[in-house]
Amino acid sequence: MSSNRIAVSTLWQIASQITMALLSAISVKFIAMGLSTELAGAYNSSYGYLQLFAILADFGLYAVSVREVSRAPEQSSVSGEHTRSDVLGALIVLRLVIAIVSLGSALLIAWFVPAWRGSPLRVGIAVASLVPFFTLLAGVLRTVFQVQYKMHLVFIAEVAQRVLTTGLMAGVIFVGIRLSTDLQVFQYLLWVGVLGAVLLFLLSLVFAVRLTRIRPCFDRILLASLFRRAMPYGVAFLCIALYRQCDLTMIALLREDYAVQNAAYGFAARIAEMSYLIPTFLLNSTLPELASRHDRGQNTALLLGKTLFLLLILGSTSAIFSLVWATPILQLLTTPAYLETAGHPGADTALRLLGIPMFLNGIVLFSFYTLLTKHEWKALVSRMAVAVALSITLNLFLIPRLGFVGAIDTSIIVHLFLVAVLLPVTLRSLPLSFPLSYGIRWLFFTLVLAILLHLSAPLLTSISSILLGLGIAIVCVPALAFLLGFHRLSVPHKALSREGGINI
Repeated sequence: MSSNRIAVSTLWQIASQITMALLSAISVKFIAMGLSTELAGAYNSSYGYLQLFAILADFGLYAVSVREVSRAPEQSSVSGEHTRSDVLGALIVLRLVIAIVSLGSALLIAWFVPAWRGSPLRVGIAVASLVPFFTLLAGVLRTVFQVQYKMHLVFIAEVAQRVLTTGLMAGVIFVGIRLSTDLQVFQYLLWVGVLGAVLLFLLSLVFAVRLTRIRPCFDRILLASLFRRAMPYGVAFLCIALYRQCDLTMIALLREDYAVQNAAYGFAARIAEMSYLIPTFLLNSTLPELASRHDRGQNTALLLGKTLFLLLILGSTSAIFSLVWATPILQLLTTPAYLETAGHPGADTALRLLGIPMFLNGIVLFSFYTLLTKHEWKALVSRMAVAVALSITLNLFLIPRLGFVGAIDTSIIVHLFLVAVLLPVTLRSLPLSFPLSYGIRWLFFTLVLAILLHLSAPLLTSISSILLGLGIAIVCVPALAFLLGFHRLSVPHKALSREGGINI
C-alpha cells in the first residue's frame, strides 16, 4: 500500500511537472519572441540571481516539514505534546521570517552592485522577488498534501498558476509586440509571474484549510526546535544553491556581455532546472516512508534500491533528450537568434552540455536525502562545502574565458566530484538492494531510447515536425517503460533472491 501511495504521489507530481513544463515552454517562447536579447537576458538573470536566495529562504524547511508533520499526531494525547496543526503553524512562521530576511538581503545586495547600476536588473530583481516569496509560502502548505498523499490538489494549483501566466504572456504576442526594448513590457512580464505565484498560494491555502487546521504558532520552544532540525538541511540546500544556481549571477558579474550570455544560457538552464525538480518530487514522496521505516528499525534496502533505479531512469531520459534533441527543443522554445552558429555557442549548445549534470543530479540527490535520513549531515555538508569551493574557483577561472560554456564545464566537474565522494558514503551508511535485473532494464531502456531519438533527430526540421516528434515521444517513452516491466517493481522482498539481486 505504501509503495502504491508513493507511486501515485510521484505520478501526480510528475504529471504536474510535465503539464507545467509544456506551459512553461510556451511562456519561454513568448519571452524569446516578445523581448529583445538584452531584456531577455535581464529577465533570465533576475530569476537566476534570486534562485540562490530562494533556496536559502527554504532553509531545508520543506524536507523537515514532511518528516515532522507526518510524525506529529492529529490530536494531542499527552499534556504539552505538539499536534500536527502546531507543527505546521510553527513552520509557516519560520518560513515567513526566513523568506523575508533572505529575499530582503537579495534586494539589498542587488541595489549596491556597481555593475548593475542603471541596468534593468535592479527593477527586475525587485519585482521577481515576490515570485519565490509566495511560492515558498505555498511550499509549506504543500506539506499537508504530501503527508496525506493528496498531490492531485497540488496539480490543480500549479497548473492553474501556469495557465494564468501563460495566458497573460500570450497577450503580449497577440497584440503584436516583438523583440521589444520597452521596459514597461519587461516589467509587465515580471508582474505576470507574480500574479501566478499569488494564485498558487491562494489555491494551496484554500485546499489545505479543507484538510487540516491552519493557524500560525508562535511557540518559541517549538520554533527553536524546528530551526535546529532544519539547520543541517538548510546548510546542505545552501551548498546545492551555491554550486548549482550561482553561475548565472557570476556571469552577470564577470562578463560585460552578460545579457547576451544569459539570454542563451538562461533558456537552457530553465529546462535543466525543471529536470532537476523531478528527482526531488520522487524523493519527497519517498522520504516520509523511508524515515518511518528507518525510525521503526525496518529494512529499507528494497525501497532504496527501487528509488535509485527510478532516479537512473529519470536521469537517463532527461540526459538523452538534452544530448540528442537539444537543437530541435531550443528551436521550438526560442528563435533562431539563440541557436549555435559556427564558432558561437548557443542555447542548444548549453542544453546539450547540461545533459550530463541532469543525469548526475539524481544520484547526488539520492545520496543527499539518504544521508539526511540517517542524520549524517556532517559527512554530507563537509563534502558539499568542498564542491562549493571547487565550483566558485572554477567559475572564476572559466567564465571570463568561456562564458556560459565554462559555467557548464564547471557544473559537470562538480557533479562528477559529488557522485564520487557521496555515493560510497551513502552505500556504507544505508545499504540498498539493487537486483541485477534493474541494471539490465536500465541499460536496455537507455540504449533503445538513445537509438530512437538519434534516428529521429534529422527529421525534426520544422516546428510542426518537432511538435509531432515530442507528441510521439510522450507516448513511446512510457510505453517502453511498460514493456520493460517498470510497473512491476513492487515485488516482495523474497523475490529479490530469485532475481539475482545484490545488496550494495
